Amino acid sequence: MAITILQVDHHFVVTSRIRHMIFTRQTSSLIPRILRRRLQFVAAMNVSTSSSDAATGKGRQIALDQFALRQFAHGSSANPATSILCDADTFVKEVNSYYDAQCAKHAPPLVDGYAPFCKHIFMPNFTASVCSYLEITPANAHLLRSDYLARTPKELPVLTRFFAAKDVQAPVAKYLDIILYSREQIVKECAATNTPSSDTEPWGIVSIKPQMVTHEIPMQPITMMRNALGVEEGGSGVKLERQAYEKAVEFWRTHAAIM
Repeated sequence: MAITILQVDHHFVVTSRIRHMIFTRQTSSLIPRILRRRLQFVAAMNVSTSSSDAATGKGRQIALDQFALRQFAHGSSANPATSILCDADTFVKEVNSYYDAQCAKHAPPLVDGYAPFCKHIFMPNFTASVCSYLEITPANAHLLRSDYLARTPKELPVLTRFFAAKDVQAPVAKYLDIILYSREQIVKECAATNTPSSDTEPWGIVSIKPQMVTHEIPMQPITMMRNALGVEEGGSGVKLERQAYEKAVEFWRTHAAIM
């Protein structure tokens, strides 16, 4: 709320967005007292607004996109390897708290991803979620499986190599890779797949990767190919880059996801 004191034709004018008050020199001594009351009123309003915003979630920067909501499945539909063992609302609050704390330290946690609309937050794992991939060794290579899989009914199924969660023992992850898409990109992809979206936060969590390192694990090569197919097929529309693809092949030749 703006408060301004002007002297116009030997009068003092105190202005705000609520009202205008004009005082003569004889009553100008009232101005400090009135200003104090007004500032107290403004402070009270700010506290009230901040409390209301905190209660409703207004003003937070990160939401949980419905695409990532599948990772919070429980019961028979839960994937032991990729399920996030935490309540979804609690998870989003923790991520926003970490983001706010890092920003307060002048150390914004957003790390560039594979496209301008993609960012990462790498933070300590505060859940019981296990690592989402394993190194392929002579002892477990015989457990590898392959199938044509889609993450949602609207995605194009692609050939995928993986370990079945029931066949392997994965360690509890040390870190979480929180993958974010900009609101603009999420709206674009939702429109292409006729998927409703009502969130308004600047960033949406589209995937969560429990892992052992504080840097990005290369995207699976087949995911890069699906992205290049366009948003209509469940991708992002980002063109495949050969150098990034070859780097991903180097990693995933000796590792496999747990599913």
